[in-house]
Amino acid sequence: MMAQKTVLIVYAHHSAGSFNAAVRDVAVEELARQGCRVIVSDLYGMNFKASATEEDITGGMKNPELFQYGEETMHAWMEGRLTDDIITEQRKVQEADLIIFQFPLYWFSFPAIMKGWIDRVLAKGFAFSLEKMYNNGIFKDKKAILSFTTGATQTMLRPDGINGDINVVLWPLQNGTLHFCGFQVLAPQIFWSPAHCPHTVRTEMLRKWQDRLKGLWVEKPLTFAPCELFDLSFQGGFLLLPEVREEVRSNPYGITVGHHLGKPLPPDNQTRAQPPEEHNTQAACRD
Repeated sequence: MMAQKTVLIVYAHHSAGSFNAAVRDVAVEELARQGCRVIVSDLYGMNFKASATEEDITGGMKNPELFQYGEETMHAWMEGRLTDDIITEQRKVQEADLIIFQFPLYWFSFPAIMKGWIDRVLAKGFAFSLEKMYNNGIFKDKKAILSFTTGATQTMLRPDGINGDINVVLWPLQNGTLHFCGFQVLAPQIFWSPAHCPHTVRTEMLRKWQDRLKGLWVEKPLTFAPCELFDLSFQGGFLLLPEVREEVRSNPYGITVGHHLGKPLPPDNQTRAQPPEEHNTQAACRD
C-alpha cells in the first residue's frame, strides 16, 4: 500500500464567504476523501507577517554592518535560528507531496501576504541554491499548483486581449518561483472572473475543480527548459549552449515563454502540459 499523501494548501483571502474559500473547501473535502492528509495555512487567519526583515532571525547577524536577507536567513536556517512562524511553515513544506497556492490574482501576481510567505519560508539553502535549482532543485520530488481567481475575463488575458497573454503573467510565478525551487509545476487552475459570473457558472467551476482533483496525482507537469541546456558557470554566463541554440534555430517557436529566443511564444506553455513529454506519475493518495 502506498504511503498517505500530504497536501499543503497555502490560502490567501480575507473573507470566509469568498469564492476562493469555496475553492479551498472543495480541495480539502475531495483530497481528504482520497485519503490524503490536508494541511491549510490560512495566511490572513494566521496574521502571517509579510515583510522580510531582521526580525526573522534570532541571535546575532553574520554581517551586522550590511544586512543581506538571503545570506543571513540561509545561515539562520542552517543553525536553527529562524523564527518559529517560519520554521513551522518550512516543516509543512517538507512534509507536503503537493502544495496548492489558493489566491485571488492581485496586480498580475500573488497577494502581498502570500508573496511574504514565499519570501520568508522559501529561504536560501532550505528551498534553493545555485547548485540545486530548476529541474535539479531541492523540491524536485514535490508537486505544486497555482489555483487562483481573476477579476478579468478570459478574453482579456489572451495574446490579443487588452491585458496580454496569461502565459507571460504566469512565467515569473511558475518558473521563477516554483520551478526554480525544483517543484513539478502542474498546469494552473484558473477561475475566470467568478465575481461577474452567475451562480450556476460558479457552481460549475467548483464541480470541474473537484473532477480535476480526482486525477491530479497522475497529471503531467508543465514543460520547462532543463538546466542541461545551459552552461551553468559564471564564465559561461549561464547561457544556452551554442549547440542547443543551433539545434532549435529552425523551430517555429521559442523553447519556453521565457526562453523565446526572439521567436513566437510556444502556445499555452504556462497553462497546459505539452505532449509528448513523458513524466513520472503518482498514484492516488492510497492504492
